[in-house]
Amino acid sequence: MPKPTTLLLVSEIMPLHKVFIGIGSNIGDRLRYLQEAVNRLVFLDKTSVSSVSPVYMTEPVGETSQNRFYNSVVLLETALLPEELRQHCKNIEQGLGRSEEYPRWSPRVIDLDILLYDNQIISTEALSIPHPQLQYRKFVLVPLLDIANPVYPITGQSIKQLLESCHDRSVLIKLREGIEDQQSAL
Repeated sequence: MPKPTTLLLVSEIMPLHKVFIGIGSNIGDRLRYLQEAVNRLVFLDKTSVSSVSPVYMTEPVGETSQNRFYNSVVLLETALLPEELRQHCKNIEQGLGRSEEYPRWSPRVIDLDILLYDNQIISTEALSIPHPQLQYRKFVLVPLLDIANPVYPITGQSIKQLLESCHDRSVLIKLREGIEDQQSAL
């Protein structure tokens, strides 16, 4: 089923922003949850999924006595404002079964984090962009670099430079299975 508005018409009216979303899951059918999150991002108004990274199996951070995560990064082009996009991401999480409140470092069905929104730096009570831990996490940097090498606006370094200086020594395993970009089928 096609989206009700085309991105071409939206881009003629509103500027499009390049946004990187980190997605992760470590409960149940992890790959299916990642796929469903991407499917739901495809259908957001004023938004297009441009690219999806390979999926990596990664070690949990913080509370390590839990299942490994599946992680990926999605590149969006969107006319949504950061706060609107954040709310849509929260709605997708809740729609896939994630509770609104959860302990930090706990297992989760799905997690969607706005990593970068153009080259903006935003710090409010509800939203921090770039993601405050981005430069310390290989499970974000590696899939992000698979699809692009944007500049990290806080330091002016590229993602490749951040990865080269990252002290995270966790192991990432690239999966053969991946996430399909359902948008190309629309």
